[in-house]
Amino acid sequence: MPTVKFFTLGCKVNQYDTQVIREQFQAVGYQEIDNGSPADICVINTCTVTKRADMDSLNIIRKAIRHNPKSKVIVTGCLTELDSDKIKEIKGVNLIIKNNNKYKILESLFLKFPSLNPQTQERANPQTRKCANSLTRQRANPQINTISYFKGHTRAFLKIQDGCDNFCSYCKVPLVRGLPLSKPLPEILYEADKIIKSGVKEIVLSGICLGKYGKDLSPKISLVEVIRKIEKIEGLFRIRLSSIEALDVNDELIGEMVLSKKICRHLHIPLQSGDNSILREMNRDYSADYFLDLICRLRNRIPDIAITTDVIVGFPGETDEGFMNTIRLIQAITPLKVHIFAYSPRPQTPAFKKYGYLRDEMAIKERLAYIKKIANECAADSKRRFLNKEMEVLVEGRNKDKPDFWEGYTDNYIEVLFKGNLGLKNQFVNVKLTNAIQGYVIGKQIIS
Repeated sequence: MPTVKFFTLGCKVNQYDTQVIREQFQAVGYQEIDNGSPADICVINTCTVTKRADMDSLNIIRKAIRHNPKSKVIVTGCLTELDSDKIKEIKGVNLIIKNNNKYKILESLFLKFPSLNPQTQERANPQTRKCANSLTRQRANPQINTISYFKGHTRAFLKIQDGCDNFCSYCKVPLVRGLPLSKPLPEILYEADKIIKSGVKEIVLSGICLGKYGKDLSPKISLVEVIRKIEKIEGLFRIRLSSIEALDVNDELIGEMVLSKKICRHLHIPLQSGDNSILREMNRDYSADYFLDLICRLRNRIPDIAITTDVIVGFPGETDEGFMNTIRLIQAITPLKVHIFAYSPRPQTPAFKKYGYLRDEMAIKERLAYIKKIANECAADSKRRFLNKEMEVLVEGRNKDKPDFWEGYTDNYIEVLFKGNLGLKNQFVNVKLTNAIQGYVIGKQIIS
């Protein structure tokens, strides 16, 4: 049986895309291997959101070639859109597939290497007839570009939207992902139903710009309408939203979160800066006051909601006072977690065209250390609010560092470790939160 390996870098949308490709390979008879043995085919799904992501992607490509010297190496994902020349320089790459052709990898592979197509092997091996029939069905059935489970996760990322037209001045994503494109609702419901039937207990609705969902469809449909339809699917499960922009968190969505029994009380809302002049330079169409008011409105309506966010440190022109404006806003909103990034100059973006590679490395280093300290303090304060409360935890598995503890997440995204009975993976367990530790909360299982 032919074998395949997958390497995925970047966001939830990229992880979803890899799962689609994985199921396509499985449908035609390929076996995925995860160990150190070499595979016949390696698929690398790349990321380019930062300079570090570029480097990591290129390093993974080289590593895959070294460890799989006889493999056909296929590179896809965001790095291929504007930087395919860098990939072509790596000896051993056999195919480069752009994002818009990502789901046609099999066709491209078999066109260039016919011997890898099960149809061409049919005469030599009658057992491959089933694989060939599967490939024929795949080409005829558009629903093959959906997923039916999610490998290695108790949470399944379900991509319902792709692309972005916000054009933040520092961001390369619209250039490599294109303009907003929404998945039709019937396809989402078909996919969600399959995922839930596979045993998944939490679906994470994902997109490059999730709040833009449905605005490109005719007739238009809102994200809330999607949530309401998914909620009606039978089964015990949660619905979580991936990252959503502040301007897309409207009263309709907040109201649905208040009423819903399945949607998680957690929103990841990127901030990027708490300084209005930097927000304008970033082409972020809100002010620091607007962001703070939004968080206050959310907490007034949903007291137990958790807020996580993103911040960019060292954008060109960020002064000490501008940086402290970001610090003060973070302290005011007390997020459960802050993803912190140093500004990364991305060629072909407006910020790069204006500032080039301008970075104050010393200031960035000092500010990163300080903002991480503040973020940790805010996370600890946020978790302490829930101590001595009983909360429902979806168990993901045993903790790697503390194997006698189970680990999982509450619906408002608090990571909890607790000792409990055997066989709790992918189960909902009631846990009393007892002690906040850096990074997670210790709890005690409540047995009724």
